[in-house]
Amino acid sequence: MASNEHGSPPLYMDAPLELLTTPAFKTGKKDSFTMAASHMTLSHNALIRGYNSIYQQAPRLSQSDYPDFIGYCLAWHRCIEQHHTHEEVHYFPAIEKATGHKGVMDGEAKEHASFHAGLKSFKDYLSTLRSPTELKPAKLLSIMDSFSQPLYSHLASEPQAILALSRFASPERHFDLMKIEQEEGKKAVNLDFAFNVLPIFMNNMETVEYEGGMWRNHPEIPVFVRWIMKVVIPLWNRRLWRFLACDSQGRRKQLVA
Repeated sequence: MASNEHGSPPLYMDAPLELLTTPAFKTGKKDSFTMAASHMTLSHNALIRGYNSIYQQAPRLSQSDYPDFIGYCLAWHRCIEQHHTHEEVHYFPAIEKATGHKGVMDGEAKEHASFHAGLKSFKDYLSTLRSPTELKPAKLLSIMDSFSQPLYSHLASEPQAILALSRFASPERHFDLMKIEQEEGKKAVNLDFAFNVLPIFMNNMETVEYEGGMWRNHPEIPVFVRWIMKVVIPLWNRRLWRFLACDSQGRRKQLVA
């Protein structure tokens, strides 16, 4: 297994997929469209780090790690799946209602379909192994390569589509995307999601170095609630969460040895 010059496992790196830059960091603006697009970017970066953490660690692991690693991979898949289902069922219809333009997010929904088959192959491969020891890292990475381009293209373009919704705002039609985001976001969380998926989202967020630490307090929730989400909840299924890209403090961590 690869290690750094001190003999310890290397730190997680943002590769092979690069992180996205938030519109707020690019422009310094804080309006609701910029912030909603930036929050979408942060969510997508968590999915990107999940992808990268799987890609980097799959070739390094011993067979004794495979059962937990497969669970981590399937949790990542479920996170993406539920993220997109939430958008299509709740978030996009709320945007249509606010803008008064039905179908305004249809392009983004269609993009989901562009990598659906690849994600299904990823899940099916992991779910149908007769034994975890049958996992072939090269096969897993090949499947991931097959959908990485359309997935990344979508993750990069969707925040721009959110940002562009400002064209529908006028004195006659005012809407607050941040409020919509908050109200609809509540519908995505339940206990099952919290314990089996949420760590993929919350603890694949690097907040110390990324964009100068400007998102250190994201999401903007009470400190105690954030502590529960980032520290307490991952104690459940903690063997799965050892493959996360970041620790509970928002720092990149070492890959599993």
